[in-house]
Amino acid sequence: MSVNKVIKRVTTSALRDMKHRGEKISMLTSYDYSTAKILDQAGVEVLLVGDSAANVFAGFETTLPITLDNMIYHAAAVARGASRAMVIADMPFGEYQGATDDAYKAAVRMMKESGVHALKMEGGEEIIDNIKKIVQSGIPVCGHLGLTPQSIYKFGDFGVRAKEEAEAARLKSDALALQEAGCFAIVLEKIPAELATEVSKMLDIPTIGIGAGNGCDGQVLVVNDMLGITQEFKPKFLRQYVNLAEQIGNAAKAYVADVKAGDYPNESEQY
Repeated sequence: MSVNKVIKRVTTSALRDMKHRGEKISMLTSYDYSTAKILDQAGVEVLLVGDSAANVFAGFETTLPITLDNMIYHAAAVARGASRAMVIADMPFGEYQGATDDAYKAAVRMMKESGVHALKMEGGEEIIDNIKKIVQSGIPVCGHLGLTPQSIYKFGDFGVRAKEEAEAARLKSDALALQEAGCFAIVLEKIPAELATEVSKMLDIPTIGIGAGNGCDGQVLVVNDMLGITQEFKPKFLRQYVNLAEQIGNAAKAYVADVKAGDYPNESEQY
């Protein structure tokens, strides 16, 4: 029986070692210092500062409006709260899909100003040259294939991707290209479980699934969804571990009642 290695700081090599020994990788999104600290102490290996902050933090319909400045702000807060977990930040829409030099400059700025350990970018062959440039400069990059939310207007909906043979073949080709370009891991979002398992087995680097079945090397969820803070989003793949919306609501109601009744603060809560 193998004994898991004690990891002081989760790194890209640690994640690859976990894949090779069959240990699943846990990832959750985080957007602030306090939550990051709690998740880090709970043993989550990777904290993803997702551009999903546009949805769950800022209330936008899509992830597209969030800016590089916004992402740096959130990423820096999370990085300060994580002492063991690896922190990955999403590169926002429009910062890495164009000219290679522009993508490189945005990536360098994210790393220098936020203190994260790696970046995540959506797409395959169409951004491969930019990924190569960024990786060659010493910045670790995690890929993202399948349902890529920054391309939601192209897809038209949030349905399962790569169900058809042609799109599945393209996804496999893109996964190999990302690995060849130097990506240390790939997120696979909302694709058939059988395809995700096949991709995971053919790659030397870890895959992290979200709505992609149990055959991936790890799993990621949006923390607000997992904690039940987000009430209106309940896809098939989401497991809600607690209903914080209800608990927070009840606590707030009790606080209001105590204030109205003159019961808060009481004598022991005064100076």
